[in-house]
Amino acid sequence: MLNYSFIIPVYNRPQEIRELLESFKMVEFDRKYEIVIVEDGSSEKSDLIIEEFRDTLSISYFYKENSGPGDSRNYGMRHARGDYFIVLDSDVILPSNYLLEVDKFLEENFVHAYGGPDDAHASFSDLQKAINFAMTSFLTTGGIRGGKKQVGKFQPRSFNMGISKQAFEATGGYGKIHPGEDPDLTFRIWKAGFETSLIPDAKVFHKRRISWSSFRIQVYKFGVVRPILSKWHPGTGKITFCFPTLFTFYLVFALLISPICQLPILTVLTYLLLIMSSALAQTKSIKIASMSVLTSLIQFTSYGYGFLLSNFKLHVLRLDEKQAFPKFFFK
Repeated sequence: MLNYSFIIPVYNRPQEIRELLESFKMVEFDRKYEIVIVEDGSSEKSDLIIEEFRDTLSISYFYKENSGPGDSRNYGMRHARGDYFIVLDSDVILPSNYLLEVDKFLEENFVHAYGGPDDAHASFSDLQKAINFAMTSFLTTGGIRGGKKQVGKFQPRSFNMGISKQAFEATGGYGKIHPGEDPDLTFRIWKAGFETSLIPDAKVFHKRRISWSSFRIQVYKFGVVRPILSKWHPGTGKITFCFPTLFTFYLVFALLISPICQLPILTVLTYLLLIMSSALAQTKSIKIASMSVLTSLIQFTSYGYGFLLSNFKLHVLRLDEKQAFPKFFFK
């Protein structure tokens, strides 16, 4: 029987912590579990909000100097009392059956690390729902972030991830890179001989970014870190990581050649129409479906540019990753 500790880093997001803790109050589970919140040097602290929940939830709260989300998660796991850690981002909301689904799966098919899918809550903004579609649709990401058909060597993401105390101690936890600390840890979990798996029904509602510009920056960073991780972990790179860059090149080519040949741009428009149709079927909203086309384009082009730039700096200019992208690493 596993003893669970939830590990939640937070940085200047007290209102999100309130919403997350409110959802914890609705979680259905007949055993005690611990919630460990690590304040990562925030100027907008969450301590007063957390005090409101101490009578109903078992919460441990720590404040430390800013050192990034990965190190904050490690800090939380080192201070946790459980033997299985569930890592969440502060911008998620838990369904009431979340822990029941996790516990049931691990009792029947124990793995030392798991990941779960994410979805948009009905209360989220239209933009958040459009971003959610772009980040989770099979048409845009191939379902790598929690599609039910993807099992086995699943790469958990730390907005919804579990790791045993044994695997944490064997790997040392998260590294200093951000973003990219999630797949880096997964690769080291595999190298240590542990298995990972998807728990399809352990879903969370994930707010993601709340503006166009913050989403663009986020996916650009995702593109940058992929070549770095492939350099650190040879053999983990995939041809699919190049697709956003190839799409971006094709889009530029299609636009440039459109005055003399419309076939390339018609191909792009057909693909975007498929995205819109799929988003409309899923969200039942023309507005969100239209926004999903734009968020998908931002995802492809921003990720593609970051991926191309990172490869150029690492493999053409031969720069060290910390020299090429110093803001991606915490000391």
